[in-house]
Amino acid sequence: MTPSPVARPVVVQSAVTPSVVARPVVARSVVARSVVARPVVARSVVARSVVSRSARDRGATVIELAMIMPIVLAVVLLVVQLTLWFHGRQVADAAAREGARLARAAGTSEGWQGDAEAKAEQIVRAVGPKILKNATARAWERGDQRGVEVTGSAVQVVPLLPEMTFTITASFGGPIECFRPDDGSDGCR
Repeated sequence: MTPSPVARPVVVQSAVTPSVVARPVVARSVVARSVVARPVVARSVVARSVVSRSARDRGATVIELAMIMPIVLAVVLLVVQLTLWFHGRQVADAAAREGARLARAAGTSEGWQGDAEAKAEQIVRAVGPKILKNATARAWERGDQRGVEVTGSAVQVVPLLPEMTFTITASFGGPIECFRPDDGSDGCR
C-alpha cells in the first residue's frame, strides 16, 4: 500500500506595495498523484492591488484633458473659419450676380461699368460688410459677354496670423441683353 497524499498548508508571501505590510497568506494545495494544483490567491491581496492602482491614477483625467484640449480647440476654430469663408463666398457670389445682372441689362448704354461695380459694392455693404473685408468689384466685357468680378478677404477667426489670409473671388456674367428689332437690322437698341 502506498500512503495517500496529505494536504499541507502552503505559505504565500504577498508584496503589493511598499506601504502595505507583507503578511503571509495561507492557501491550500492538494497533491494528487504527483500533480500539483495551483495555489489559491487570497481576495484581500486582489482588493488591495485595485485600491492602490486607482490611487495611482488619480489626476490622470486632468492631464489627458490638458493634452487633448488644444487639438479640440484647433478643430473648433477651423470649423468656424471654414464657415466664415463659405459665408463670405456667398456674399461675393450674390454681389457679382447682381452687378452682372445690371451690366447685362444695360445694353449699349454708356457708363454700365460704373453702375455694375457700384451695385456689386452696394450689395457687399448691405449683406456682409464685416464678412467680406476690402471688397472690390471689377466689371468686364468679352465679346458679347458682360459680367462682374468681386474680390475680398474673409474674416479671420484668429487675427494673430496675418499671413493666413483667405482671399475670395467670385465672378458672374452672361450675354448682353439687347432688343433686336424685327426689321432685319443688326444693332441693339
